[in-house]
Amino acid sequence: MHADADPSPIADPSDDATEVDLRPGATPPAAEGPDPWEELEQEAAKWREIALRTAAEMDNLRKRSAREREDAIRYANQRLLEELLPVIDNFDMGMLAAAQDPQSMIFIGMDMVRRQLNEFLTSQGVEDIPNTGTFDPNVHDAVAEEACGAGEEGRILRMTRRGFRLRDRLLRPAGVVVSKLPPADAQTPTEEEEA
Repeated sequence: MHADADPSPIADPSDDATEVDLRPGATPPAAEGPDPWEELEQEAAKWREIALRTAAEMDNLRKRSAREREDAIRYANQRLLEELLPVIDNFDMGMLAAAQDPQSMIFIGMDMVRRQLNEFLTSQGVEDIPNTGTFDPNVHDAVAEEACGAGEEGRILRMTRRGFRLRDRLLRPAGVVVSKLPPADAQTPTEEEEA
């Protein structure tokens, strides 16, 4: 063998290894692929957004639960009160019958019970729906219409059944008879009728 022969193979310049220029002032080569710091910042931003969204959802859930708990406490007696309404209706009919003799002990006793019942309903947040004025389909149930020459259409003439509201919820609409205008031919006499 020759003494000047090198046993190591000569590196091929077309090899995949990149050459780094180590001279002063040379720019470093561009890194292949995304920067690991940018990837970490994007990942942190994604998790931060998820954490903020989750915190907001938990806050909304906490507020909704508190509101539902308050409503459950405020309206806990609603079912009981709804079942009590037919008893109140029957009591009102009894009061009408007993009112024939206002001096009787039956009427006086029933009147005391009526006052106590009304005080109890008021203490529970129950109030009567007004049965005068203009018909409101949100709180009134029109059971009949009657022609009425005086006044406007849609006025409440009388109540057939009491209506009740529990705070801001409707327990039962009031049954009312509503006025309607008489037919046009009945309102004004024709010329032949006047003659």
